Amino acid sequence: MKHMLLISLLALFSFTTIAPDIPEKPEDISPLLVGETIPAVQLRTVKGETVSLKSEIAKKPTLLVFYRGGWCPYCTTHLAELRLLQSDMDRLGYQMIAISTDAPEGLKNTYEKSELNYTLLSDADLTAAKGFGLAFKAAAKNADMLLKSSGGKNKDGLLPVPAVFVLDTKGVIKYEHINPNFKERVSAKVLRAVAEALQ
Repeated sequence: MKHMLLISLLALFSFTTIAPDIPEKPEDISPLLVGETIPAVQLRTVKGETVSLKSEIAKKPTLLVFYRGGWCPYCTTHLAELRLLQSDMDRLGYQMIAISTDAPEGLKNTYEKSELNYTLLSDADLTAAKGFGLAFKAAAKNADMLLKSSGGKNKDGLLPVPAVFVLDTKGVIKYEHINPNFKERVSAKVLRAVAEALQ
């Protein structure tokens, strides 16, 4: 009996050290910091194909954006503003990638509706958001909507805090802007200045 209890306690301890709790509030996240390297994660494209984020970033320095989803008006406004950066980013040798909890079908709708000219990737199960330390538990009232928009993959009802990272081709963070207030986003003008300063 004691042996079984010890095994149960060890299993519980192992689980809690491997899978830390996701914060209840966006203010309580612990994101990766400037100078740290991004995790190796697999994401899906608009066409549903699986890609390695590190492999994509290895192609060019990257402006990487985490947004909540195409259903969020603040996100779609920001994505549209970032569209205006594309020519400057091309000139500076950067690519732009935006990641959300939307399933590939949702990405396609956002891409077409907002007439975007950069890459969108699906993190429907929030593996990347967790790896970057951006995930938090969304309000319970949003659980059904999040499950549906993720194609059934966001079973825990999580969201990423909106964030922007500038990465080198090795995946090292050179700049970040993370704000728990999803209504406030960093401007395209500031990001252009950052990209130029990092050249």
